[in-house]
Amino acid sequence: MSVQQYEVGSIVEGKITGIKPFGAFVALDENKQGLVHISEVAHGYVKDINEVLSVGETVKVKIKSIDEESGKISLSIRETLPAPEKTERRAPSNNNRPRSGGNRSGNDKAQGFNTLEDKLKDWLKQSNEIQADLNKRIRK
Repeated sequence: MSVQQYEVGSIVEGKITGIKPFGAFVALDENKQGLVHISEVAHGYVKDINEVLSVGETVKVKIKSIDEESGKISLSIRETLPAPEKTERRAPSNNNRPRSGGNRSGNDKAQGFNTLEDKLKDWLKQSNEIQADLNKRIRK
């Protein structure tokens, strides 16, 4: 097969011929090979590509792009894999109420939570008390 016979978006089988820290080289036929970048190996984060792939392994790859001038072929294993199921995060129940912009009045606070404005006042008061205490010690 020549480069013209490969189409962007098609899924083909290839054999891994080499592995580098940045990705894996996959032979599509006797004359053509492409690169699967490490970010295209799996859906999750891949720290060490050697833990996921090995030389000689046959893999399904999707052709992402073909550079006509250089003949370089960019491949993806990830795009041939089913997407992982999204795990729903359980949101706190107070996230379901409508949000209002602007300043909040005191009676709009969720019970047990201080607004950032209140916290800031507390932090400034605490900081001023510490500073005053330090100044007293220095004067002695």
